Amino acid sequence: MKSKKINCGITGHTGSLGSELLKKNIGVKFIKFKGDITNKKHIKKWFQNYSIDIIIHLAAVVPTRLVKKNYRLANKVNFYGTKLLVDEVIKYKKIKWFFYSSTSHVYKFSNKKLSENSIIKPISKYGLTKLKGENYIKKKLKKKIPFCIGRIFSFTSTNQSKDYIIPSILDKAQSKRKIILFNNVNHYRDFLSINDICRAISILMRKRATGIYNIGSGNKILISNIIKIIFKKFNKKFFFKETSKSTCLVCNNSKMKKLNWKPKKNIQSILTDLF
Repeated sequence: MKSKKINCGITGHTGSLGSELLKKNIGVKFIKFKGDITNKKHIKKWFQNYSIDIIIHLAAVVPTRLVKKNYRLANKVNFYGTKLLVDEVIKYKKIKWFFYSSTSHVYKFSNKKLSENSIIKPISKYGLTKLKGENYIKKKLKKKIPFCIGRIFSFTSTNQSKDYIIPSILDKAQSKRKIILFNNVNHYRDFLSINDICRAISILMRKRATGIYNIGSGNKILISNIIKIIFKKFNKKFFFKETSKSTCLVCNNSKMKKLNWKPKKNIQSILTDLF
């Protein structure tokens, strides 16, 4: 006799990460939240209409330029929406595990790999909104509901918009402009494939992991090198103009590796999938 699948409530299912996670067979029945995450009545109705065992909360305004452009909206979705969800989860009293998708942007830039205990100092307004969500979860769910916070480092996928770094580079490479100028790209980031992130979330879910986990490749990638790889592929000319100090945001993923997870793709194979 087959065991009953776990009912997993998921927010943000239309986003790049959410839509990819829905395609994966992670042993759950997904129950999509289709309302407004900033509307208390919509969240309450979701819990009233469905039997939900665990939550994967992905809903957020993510691209940093969009958050910066409309911080009020981003804060309402990323923090206030999370607050409303957490408040209803507590009232619902049936949730056995809660996963919150956070970001590497909560950390301070560092030339060393960032562990879960590294200095917290958001590098962007997006990071600030997610940190506020983290803090609310830790305050309200502690000793009540097992929760896990995944601090996801940079990633890319075919369904990301041009508001993200690699799709924006691809867009420039495919444009009709003969020569492209890039400003301020002497920065190191940690890029992970979206499939590796989905596997990480799946493992955290199966193990009912609690606490904070970095989800990143652990590899230091210079953004200007990504530009070189992409523009070589499209045989386009470019040049750099650096006017700011180099920054670094790279993951120490040893905690995730202890759960028998490790990235399967490097930046070359990630970019190959996009072409």
